[in-house]
Amino acid sequence: MRLILASGSPRRRELLGLLHIPFTVRAADIDETMDAGKPPFDEVARVSRLKALTVIREAEDVVVAADTIVVCQGRILGKPHSAEEAEGMLRLLSGRDHQVMTGCTVLYGDKSETFTEVTHLHFRELSEKEIKRYVQSGEPMDKAGAYGIQGGAALFCEKLEGDYYNVMGLPVCRLQKALRRIAPEEMEDTV
Repeated sequence: MRLILASGSPRRRELLGLLHIPFTVRAADIDETMDAGKPPFDEVARVSRLKALTVIREAEDVVVAADTIVVCQGRILGKPHSAEEAEGMLRLLSGRDHQVMTGCTVLYGDKSETFTEVTHLHFRELSEKEIKRYVQSGEPMDKAGAYGIQGGAALFCEKLEGDYYNVMGLPVCRLQKALRRIAPEEMEDTV
């Protein structure tokens, strides 16, 4: 059995490492475009499943795939493509509630489980100066919603309900439960 992470995200690699299981990284190269006419909760799960199914694997391999989005006022916020787009996302999040949704899929042989974990957050009001300084740091550019809760955006978050690690991109507690259901023999010696 080999555990495969279908993601190139350094944060997901770090978080999957918390399970103390050796794993291989095979980033899935797919179109992550979501259908704006469908619920974000369902779409992020669909993208994670597509990532898992795309990765080359053997029958005995266990594949973990994830996709994370931020949803604010009905808008899906993925990774920004420019500094201007990052600033716009942070302006939208300023002083508002939003959700971080991570779709996660575990595949093992002919068994699979896909779920979406949701964490609710509230950002305090952000000044234009704070937004620009944060974007200039470069931190928002590879993160859904243009922020990293484990970095400078920790100063923006007044309230968080749910799984903190979900906001980083991988809900490790729920993932471990799914792994134990899908591949119990392989996961029995994990933490």
